Amino acid sequence: MLSIRLAAYAAVMINLIGLAAGGTSASAAPWRASEGNTRGWMLMSPQERIEHQARVRGFIDYTACEAYRAEHHALMVQRARERGLDLPGGGRDFCDHLKLRAD
Repeated sequence: MLSIRLAAYAAVMINLIGLAAGGTSASAAPWRASEGNTRGWMLMSPQERIEHQARVRGFIDYTACEAYRAEHHALMVQRARERGLDLPGGGRDFCDHLKLRAD
């Protein structure tokens, strides 16, 4: 019985150490901007992509997030139009998770 408890304790500790060392679980992973989830990805410079991801991750207020989202989307539409491209539609609203805090 003691060996089962020790094995369970060791398994928990290994998982905690792995997470603390930089590993992630699926639910703990921070949002990462990518070509697949960011409209206008191909219209941004690498530095803009980094800044966009950092900014999106930093929002704690839905209203501020939504204002930035609308501004960023308008900028990407403008850049696409200037290059004669269509901006992909759809996608997830990255501010949605903040709606609960706004209520």
